[in-house]
Amino acid sequence: SDKLKDLLELLPEHDLPEDLKSKDCKRCVVVGSGGILHGSELGHLLNQFDIVIRLNDAPVQGYTEHVGNKTTIRMTYPEGAPLSEHEYPPASLFVAVLFKRGDFNWLQAMVKNETL
Repeated sequence: SDKLKDLLELLPEHDLPEDLKSKDCKRCVVVGSGGILHGSELGHLLNQFDIVIRLNDAPVQGYTEHVGNKTTIRMTYPEGAPLSEHEYPPASLFVAVLFKRGDFNWLQAMVKNETL
């Protein structure tokens, strides 16, 4: 708990971005990384949702016909984060899901620009 307190002090306090805070979430969709959408050609339908939450390393690049190209929120644990910068649109929100000791070490390394 002391490590968590120390990490929280390093992080700047932020609220949700205004464009996300003011969004009406009438229709939301969560897109996982299991590959079930491959071949579905549902991308155009998924893009019509108000909020599109993508989990872990669910790829968009190269699969937009099937999974859409809209990402409002990307939620992942550190090991599941996509490696390609193209999977992090500038207007999307990245949410790190931390639950193991190693996850907190990762967060500290990111915040302090240290090597893990």
